[in-house]
Formats: sequence, structure tokens, C-alpha cells
Amino acid sequence: MKILITGGSGFLGTSVGAGLVSAGHSVISADLRPAVTPGVTSTPLDVTDAVGVRSLLLEHRPEAVVHLAAIVTPGKGSQREVERRVDVDGTRNVVAGCVAAGVRRLVVSSSGAAYGYHPDNPDWITEDHPVRGSVEFAYSDHKAQVEHLLAAARREHPQLEQVVLRIGTILGERVDNQITALFLRKRLLGIRGARSPFVFIWDADVAAIVQRAVVGDVIGTFNVAGDGALPITQIAERLGKQVLWLPGGVLRAALAVGSTVGVSRYGPEQTRFLKYRPVLDNTRLREVFGYTPTHTSAEAFEAWLASHPEALGRRTREG
Repeated sequence: MKILITGGSGFLGTSVGAGLVSAGHSVISADLRPAVTPGVTSTPLDVTDAVGVRSLLLEHRPEAVVHLAAIVTPGKGSQREVERRVDVDGTRNVVAGCVAAGVRRLVVSSSGAAYGYHPDNPDWITEDHPVRGSVEFAYSDHKAQVEHLLAAARREHPQLEQVVLRIGTILGERVDNQITALFLRKRLLGIRGARSPFVFIWDADVAAIVQRAVVGDVIGTFNVAGDGALPITQIAERLGKQVLWLPGGVLRAALAVGSTVGVSRYGPEQTRFLKYRPVLDNTRLREVFGYTPTHTSAEAFEAWLASHPEALGRRTREG
């Protein structure tokens, strides 16, 4: 197959591209940065350029497109409107380009964040639950907008097959993100009365799932997470650290002050993230998509911790 990957030079795109090349496929990485993966053809692309996206897809006419281009962790001084143009308008441009070029299948990396951080989220959230996002969080809000855009495209362009992957927190030996940064602190933060469970997925599993989504027979929307979940108490135990439990109102006020004076990168909305994170049910991934992750959530965390000993508490390191 000829496969084009937007964001192909990123962490996930590099792994996916390498796997598809090793399986004998022709892979094009379309990104602002050149690809460095052997066997992958590199071409420049800005997904916010609708004309450029359409032209590129008409030129190459791939059978499948893997759309990974998004702003997951904004840089310092990033503007929300710029992020929206990449996340939402970029996806709209890719969908339109795929339709124009007769692409057969579109695989999109969405996120569990698309469900939003809401007090009425169920203990385990399935793919049938409404995608509502949370306006306070740009990434969550944008992913929800993307999913509504994709749903409209399924109605209007049924010939374009879609596989939408709602991915949980990715861990890997070389993964450092906003979530893993929380584990590096001296104490973990918890809201009194909230279990705050995490679901994790190992990075190699994500790459394998994306590859299967491209070449397999199954289409649809799937939560991507390892089996089970880890509450903050069990994470703290594994790290050898304590949890600082705070009432939600106290933490919200403290974050409001800290973000205002510039001593915290997180605002008061972070309390919703800590209390109401979607806990992804992966039943459909296993039973319909046909993939059982090699790592459970607990095993993914242990594997990440083994490659990040600096996260361990002092007594744990010395013991």
C-alpha cells in the first residue's frame, strides 16, 4: 500500500512509519520537519494550508492516510487560535483532501480527552459515551471538535473509511509528557475524595494499533488503553512517594493564585482534570478491533518507571 502520514516526523509517526516500511508498504511522511526514518519518503506539509494539503494528496493519491498532526503539548507562549488551526482546521483540510484524492481509508489519532472532564463521566467510559470535550482545556476541546467533524464526514462521505483511535496516556522508554512530569515531583497531588485513576498504553502498542488500523479490515472508533487502571495511591506507592491530599476548593484557589502570579503553569481548571479524568474501557479494542495490548496499565507504568529511575522517591532509590 501507499500510505501518507501527517505528522510523520513526530514521536508516534516515526514509529508507525518504520513499522509500515518494515511490513513492505510505501510510506510518505508529510510534516513541517523532514523524516529521518530509513525507507520513508519525506515531503513538507503544513496541515493548515488547505490548498497545499489537497495538492499533495492529489499528487500522491495514497490508499490510506494516517493523520497524526496535532499540538499535544503547546510550547511556551503558544496561542490557542494557532493550536485550533492545526488541530481542527488541519483535520478538516485532511478530510477534504482525502475525499478529493479518492483515499480509501483515514486513520486519526484522537484522545480520551475528547470525552472531556465531567463529573457525570462513568467509572469506565466506552466509545458510545458522548464526546463533549472540556472548553477549559484546548486539547480536549479541539479533539471533541475534531470528532464531530469526523462524524459529519462519515455521513457525507461514507466511501472514506475511518478508524478513530481515542488514545489514553502514552508511556514508553523515551516518553516524557505533561502526565509523566507529575510523577517526577516530590509529592503527588490528589483531590480529597477522588480516586483519580490513570489508564496507560505502552508506546509500542499504540504504534502496532495504528499499523493494524491502516491495513486491517475493521473500521470504527476505539478506545486505546491497556487493561485496568492505576489510582494515584498505587502510583505513589510504586514511586515511594506521598500524596498531598487537598480539598478541591482549596486546590482550585491555590492554582488560581499560582497561575496569576506565574509560579504555576496550571490554572484552576486543573482540578477538573484531577477529579474527572475519563477512564477508558478497552473492551471494543480487544473484542472488535482484535488487539490486546501487550502491557496492562500497571505494566506500562512499571516499564516506564524502570527507564526513569529519577522518578523514584529518595527512600525508594536508596533502598
